[in-house]
Amino acid sequence: MDFLRRYFALFCKGVAMGAADVVPGVSGGTIAFISGIYEQLLGAIGSFNLTALKVLRRQDLRAFWQHVQGTFLTVLFSGVLLSVATFAHLLEYLLVHHPLVVWGFFFGLIVASVIYIWRQISVHSVAGWLLLAVGAGLVLASAFAPHVQIEAGLVPHPLTIFGAGMLAICAMILPGVSGSFILLLLGMYPVILSAVVRVDLTVLVTFVAGCATGLLLFSRLLHWLLTRFHNLTLALLTGFLIGSLAVVWPWQQLRLAPGDELEQAHGTAQLFWPWGYADAVGDPQYWLVIGFMIVGLSLVLALEYIGGGQRDKL
Repeated sequence: MDFLRRYFALFCKGVAMGAADVVPGVSGGTIAFISGIYEQLLGAIGSFNLTALKVLRRQDLRAFWQHVQGTFLTVLFSGVLLSVATFAHLLEYLLVHHPLVVWGFFFGLIVASVIYIWRQISVHSVAGWLLLAVGAGLVLASAFAPHVQIEAGLVPHPLTIFGAGMLAICAMILPGVSGSFILLLLGMYPVILSAVVRVDLTVLVTFVAGCATGLLLFSRLLHWLLTRFHNLTLALLTGFLIGSLAVVWPWQQLRLAPGDELEQAHGTAQLFWPWGYADAVGDPQYWLVIGFMIVGLSLVLALEYIGGGQRDKL
């Protein structure tokens, strides 16, 4: 029973990661970070190396499966894939019709994540504070950078799709850096979202191949950094999260939501206080948005409380 409960919880974390990765401005890496599986995930992905091939050749498939943490990865990515396939339509609808509520929820989630992750750093040095500022600055710079536009209906070259997959997956496993937002900056977000909705296997297979390549390369670097420079790396990643708060701030004039409007959103997003949003754009839905901010924040706190000492430390 404990075995089933543990892997069901892992599957649910995968579902949450997949749902987050669909949303521009939110990272599946953030969910992995706050749910306590981030370093295990990087280690499992990085275990696909020459040593794994030697284990497979000299021992058997079971030993290889244990070496690469096959059950962990299978359960987690099953949740991710199911979520992407099923939540793409739902999130597309919510982001178009109820964007303030969705962004309010993710804002609260990330605020709590920053608090949680910052507490994992044992030493707060000058270098750590500097890296935190650098991380926040990098995310803010990418968030308000001009977006590339791809003509509607045009399918990019396969190498472009492959390269976009490599870049996006690097961002997806970084807390606070959204792979979907990187696709948005590259002009590839409508292309990939459309391919998911229409099940365009040519585009999806090419994109997944790029993701797999980028994942195997970049995860090793991140795992090495967390092993050798744990506190400094966490400080940088916390900075990424802080910077992403501007990306998911609900009261913006240009909302990065899927649909035809997305292709026209090439200017710099203008952030408002709720009362300024009411004057410039429309109903800010104060209490509803604040309520969902509290829900998002409470969810992270609940995960931390439920996991307690049994959850993997970052």
